[in-house]
Amino acid sequence: MIAIGGAIGTGLFMGAGGRLNQAGPSLILIYAVCGFFAFLMLRAMGELILHRPSSGSFVSYAREFYGEKAAYTAGWLYWLNWAMTSIVDVTAAALYMNFFKKYWEPISSVPQWVWALTALVVVLTLNLLSVKVFGEMEFWFALIKVLALVAFLVVGTLFVIFGTPVDGHEVGFSVIGDHGGLVPNGVLQAVVLVQGVMFAYAGIELLGTAAGETEEPGKIIPRAVNSVILRIAIFYVGSVLLLTLLLPYTAYQAGTSPFVTFFGSIGVSGVDAIMNLVVLTAALSSLNAGLYSTGRILHSMAKNGSAPQYAARMTPSGVPYGGIALTAIVTLVGVALNAVVPSQAFEIVLNIASLGILASWGTIVLCQLKLYRMAEQGSVERPKFRLFGAPYTSYLTLAFLAAVLVLIGLDYPVGTYTMFSLLLVIPALVGGWFLCRDRIALIASQRRGHDSRVAPVGVPAQSAGFDSSGTT
Repeated sequence: MIAIGGAIGTGLFMGAGGRLNQAGPSLILIYAVCGFFAFLMLRAMGELILHRPSSGSFVSYAREFYGEKAAYTAGWLYWLNWAMTSIVDVTAAALYMNFFKKYWEPISSVPQWVWALTALVVVLTLNLLSVKVFGEMEFWFALIKVLALVAFLVVGTLFVIFGTPVDGHEVGFSVIGDHGGLVPNGVLQAVVLVQGVMFAYAGIELLGTAAGETEEPGKIIPRAVNSVILRIAIFYVGSVLLLTLLLPYTAYQAGTSPFVTFFGSIGVSGVDAIMNLVVLTAALSSLNAGLYSTGRILHSMAKNGSAPQYAARMTPSGVPYGGIALTAIVTLVGVALNAVVPSQAFEIVLNIASLGILASWGTIVLCQLKLYRMAEQGSVERPKFRLFGAPYTSYLTLAFLAAVLVLIGLDYPVGTYTMFSLLLVIPALVGGWFLCRDRIALIASQRRGHDSRVAPVGVPAQSAGFDSSGTT
């Protein structure tokens, strides 16, 4: 349940509203295409896990196949993804709270940043209590999200089957035909939204990682990964399809959940408020998982020398409070954005988070590609469950991810400014490497039980980024 719910978050519940308004029904195709490549990435992840089961993230495979530099870079970019996702979630929570001003006027006088800060403080406090509290919260949050989506799918399908009008409009495929067709605003307008849809699939790679922790990964991995395509078809593509059949795409707006918009249009008072509470819960759930995940990521990186030692600290009950606290400090930047540019805060951090997603998925596919090449050379054997069509599907996925990166840059002004943020990220990564490379080399030598020339599988030590002294 936690794994299913973890893959359903703010990107769908909040992000789909603005995307529908911009792209119209063509968003269905964008979700389907992105879902297909998400599935290919998961197949690659599954192949890696069955090659060498790991309870950690894909960063361990980056270390195995490409060395410590790759692991360092992949780890920090993955952390960037989740840290920015936390900012997206506090922003979404604040926007959801703004919705309630139609029911209670005093809410309109509360600045958006106050709600963002409140969400962060509440979830951070609960997150720091214990691992058990985190698990209990995530189970119930995930259950609420899944039940809410199932309820929408059932209600929406019944409206379409029986032709029940919504907000005075007929339902069904005529809604699409009467409002500009499948691509009402042009192909380019639809294509540039791919990065936002990619964010909706963020976290789906955790399904493979979670399955890797099971006692029988050989049985669990194929079932878990292959079932994802069905979940994608139902929860993502199915939900967006229903939304386009129930209301004209112009009825949906950025800053409001499209699911709330639908339930607010069926003529039953208060149902939209209930749904808004549900999507608010979804945002808090994603924030809860994001803080805990980044805490674990930074804890692991600190143990490997890639992050400050403070991030390795844990409470007696097993909560990685050092890493969680560092991520919470970064999330305060999101609170500031909600104070300075409240109308753009969501899109700004969503684009930056997308950079981390592209880097993470790209790393997974590159590791699978390296495994494929080594198998071709006869040095390893690929597991029976593998990425079908490799290496062509591997190259196709990498080309798709590269195309999304280009599209982010073309999405002026927010996407273009996001690309400029790399001028800060890249020097920070390079500077950080030179600060911690000696510690990384020392820990790596202790872990492997030989000198500090740490090399990945099949790569000379010098190519891995270390010379004979353990530095670069």
